[in-house]
Amino acid sequence: MTAALDWPGFGQISLAALLFLCAAAALAGAVDAVVGGGGLVQLPALLLIAPGGQPLYALATNKIASVVGTAAAMRTYARETTIDWWTALPMALAAFGGAVGGAAFAGALAPGVLNGVVLVALVGVGLYTWRKPELGAAETPRFARAAQVGVMAVGGALIGFYDGLAGPGTGAFLVFLLVGLVGFAFLRASATAKVVNVATNLGALLYFIPAGKVLWGLGLVLAVCNVTGAVLGAKLAVRRGSSFVRRVFLTVVVALVVSLGWKAAVG
Repeated sequence: MTAALDWPGFGQISLAALLFLCAAAALAGAVDAVVGGGGLVQLPALLLIAPGGQPLYALATNKIASVVGTAAAMRTYARETTIDWWTALPMALAAFGGAVGGAAFAGALAPGVLNGVVLVALVGVGLYTWRKPELGAAETPRFARAAQVGVMAVGGALIGFYDGLAGPGTGAFLVFLLVGLVGFAFLRASATAKVVNVATNLGALLYFIPAGKVLWGLGLVLAVCNVTGAVLGAKLAVRRGSSFVRRVFLTVVVALVVSLGWKAAVG
């Protein structure tokens, strides 16, 4: 048996467990940067290792790594493609408020109920995207400017609340909202989703940090790994374009459906 690391802020995990979590964080950062859904990799890895002995420590520490990695991906997108900050920032602000509320209510809803709703939604999102190969290939605005800001803000608040509840697939839902409802191309949607996802992660942390549930040492190490994957993933998305992002989006949605379906089946 590998001895636990006697380092403050690491939750008494072993060196082997730390290396495993670092690899998971790097992969999660890359997936998240392209289209969202990195929580499918990083959060289950943390829950498996169970640093600190409580699931809430895993959830809170996951947000530290995620917010840093998502911010790095956002910076890469901002340097290499165009982000419309006048629409992205109001959406991010609304999502921030939603995430704070969601984190505060994280224990109020039975996980089985939430997982069932999300599973049905993901199946619908995946089928709709798969049956419309032209979706997100080019910009097709569906609202006037003012209405678009309003739609994005309402959608951001709802998805932010869901992210605060620790639901998987937040990035995928953000991308689908921006592509399927607002009319963005996949690449622009993914770039905008990073801005919003930074805000949702910060909103959740606003609740978790005062509660003392963040393992700072572990979170910061995983953040470095997540950033590495995020920068590489964002560069790949920009280089390969919307068709590549669409394929990764569908892959992530299928993986989320399988993961949630398995969880529902085995209880």
